[in-house]
Amino acid sequence: MLCSLCGTRQAGAADVRCGVCAVTAAADGARSWADRPGWPPAPPRLDQLRSPVGPAKAVCVLLGAVAVADVVAIAAGVHSRMLLADGLDGGFLAVDEEAWTRADRLYGFAGSLQALTFLAAAVVFLVWMRRVRLNAEVFDPSAHPMRPGWAIGGWFVPLGNLWLPYRVASGVWTASAPVETPGGRFAAPRGLLNAWWAVFVADQLVSRGTSRLYAAAESGDEIIRGLDLVAATDALDLGAAVLAILFVRRLTAMQSRRADLGPVPAAPRPPRAH
Repeated sequence: MLCSLCGTRQAGAADVRCGVCAVTAAADGARSWADRPGWPPAPPRLDQLRSPVGPAKAVCVLLGAVAVADVVAIAAGVHSRMLLADGLDGGFLAVDEEAWTRADRLYGFAGSLQALTFLAAAVVFLVWMRRVRLNAEVFDPSAHPMRPGWAIGGWFVPLGNLWLPYRVASGVWTASAPVETPGGRFAAPRGLLNAWWAVFVADQLVSRGTSRLYAAAESGDEIIRGLDLVAATDALDLGAAVLAILFVRRLTAMQSRRADLGPVPAAPRPPRAH
């Protein structure tokens, strides 16, 4: 029997089409299905993984510099506070002008050092965060509530940057968690992640208020109170930097272990509360 499509070649024993037409039809069918809306993309491959170890080391070094800058700022603030407190007499300041100039310059230097180290650490942190987010897409595409672009974009949304980066980090944490986690990877302990984010957000909120209070201080008592609040904020910033180092190290280690296992079936999501 001749092929029902071309009419020139013999049809196969199990088909009404010849071998050439059957292969062509199968290829055309596959293309038509792939062109349909909602057709899932090809699954991520292991060769798309990129090691986060290098960026993680750079982030930790720069976060360590941030912590050192915070310590310098705290010391400079305490020195200025003691100088003012010793010179405060009945609400009036009687401070040696030369000593105060040195203290003020030291305090300004500490503030500039904080700004520079924080900016450098933030840039490299974003590079690291994007890399671990893309790796997590290979590990488990179903674990993420937001697209990979939000790993960077979420930090630049006003007010949203107090929550969106955490959602990205939470998905990365879930996808990178050990496969054998009791209760599934969505139940993986995330105390370190939560602690880092809570202290970071508290630091961002408190620092905005204390900076305004210190800038508006006029009397000696107000300046001393402002220095106390700024020192407390610097201590909070120091804690956030230390927790960030621990978070980066932990998540990087988790991804290094997961890379040895490759992709796994999508983890079931916990049931939604009604």
